[in-house]
Amino acid sequence: QVQLVESGGGLVQAGGSLRLSCAASGRTFSIISMAWFRQAPGKERDFVAAISRYGSSTDYADSVKGRVTISRDNAKNTVYLQMNSLKPEDTAVYYCAAAPRAVPGNSAPAYPYWGQGTQVTVSS
Repeated sequence: QVQLVESGGGLVQAGGSLRLSCAASGRTFSIISMAWFRQAPGKERDFVAAISRYGSSTDYADSVKGRVTISRDNAKNTVYLQMNSLKPEDTAVYYCAAAPRAVPGNSAPAYPYWGQGTQVTVSS
């Protein structure tokens, strides 16, 4: 099993930045793909960004391209999401996800491991 714990969420003004972290524990050696998803109130969980095992491949949702960067530090078993130029529509609970194989980055069902989420609120 793999456990994921997100941190770094909070309240920020529009145009500001936040850096989310997701620390993995347990069978971390089995983690291949990692990703971030988000869910706004009353909406479905949406893909944000994904990264391959060694970071050579990344994928981003069109809504965040150019404003968000996903990275990972395998020595620390941690994946990060740097978010800049935040907008009120970025307000959501952000979830970290992990899979023990290479998966289509934007497919939520492909990830068996999920964190509890961290709230990001962007005020206008």
